[in-house]
Amino acid sequence: MPVIEPADVREAATRLAGVAHRTPVFTSRTLDELTGSQVFLKAECLQRAGSFKFRGAYNKLASLPEGRNVIAYSSGNHAQAVALAARLRGVHATIVMPEDAPAAKLEATRGYGAEVVTYDRWTESREEIGTRLAAERDLELVRPYDDPLVMAGQGTVALELLEDVPDLDVLVAPISGGGLIAGCATVAEALCPGARIVGVEPAAGDDTARSLAAGERVNVGVPRTIADGLGAPEPGELTFAVNRELVDEVVTVEDEELVEAMVFLFDRLKLVVEPSGAAGVAALLQGRIAQGRVGIVVSGGNVGAARFAELVRGRRLGAR
Repeated sequence: MPVIEPADVREAATRLAGVAHRTPVFTSRTLDELTGSQVFLKAECLQRAGSFKFRGAYNKLASLPEGRNVIAYSSGNHAQAVALAARLRGVHATIVMPEDAPAAKLEATRGYGAEVVTYDRWTESREEIGTRLAAERDLELVRPYDDPLVMAGQGTVALELLEDVPDLDVLVAPISGGGLIAGCATVAEALCPGARIVGVEPAAGDDTARSLAAGERVNVGVPRTIADGLGAPEPGELTFAVNRELVDEVVTVEDEELVEAMVFLFDRLKLVVEPSGAAGVAALLQGRIAQGRVGIVVSGGNVGAARFAELVRGRRLGAR
């Protein structure tokens, strides 16, 4: 039996109706001319809590018994999503976050009312900490991607995109643990079976690409990349089961290319996008995505003004 089915995504859409934003789809003549494609950008950077993660988090929490408190582990976007979903559901959230997580993400998570427990991402395991605290405090563990309800929630991104823009040739999404692209690919297979599904990873964290090539999950360690939202060391067990069947290709991008895409989206579309969210556009600008009618999930915009400026300034200094 499949891990998730299109019906699961439609059920998630019903739970999310009136709660999650139906995010807009942007186009750019300049982007089309540069890439030789018709490009449609699904702006999840404008989603509640700043990323697509809110969809999966809320779908999961809305499926739990009333009053069930939760715990999650995350570098930032899932953290904020669970914290906000918990506040909306009237429950308490504990979030395990790396101590070097972006300040804007830490502040936002606390701002939604969650308790933050920090750890050293280089020497400690967030999974072990989260599992231990869940048992000690009797909390429901809300995994960032390896959960059918979370995956189904993320799939509503593609459900909306394909309702607005049918007949895509290519659907592009960034990959960390694989929940977003697994949900999106499940929907695309049903609604747009001819579409090619392409994932994008940072070159320093190409665990899904390596796993697909090996035919089994490969752990590459915690990647050193500016794309903190794409930092999973290996694909999820459930997500990989879906993605090995439905994802056609995975391409990689360098950190410098992510910044170039961030600048392009800011200058041309006035969209503030974090490095992870710019992955699909970066791959397209670098010619790594096939031409045609291309839908790209711009997955998140959780980057503080100071960090955005720092990344752009570094790019300009490096160009001298």
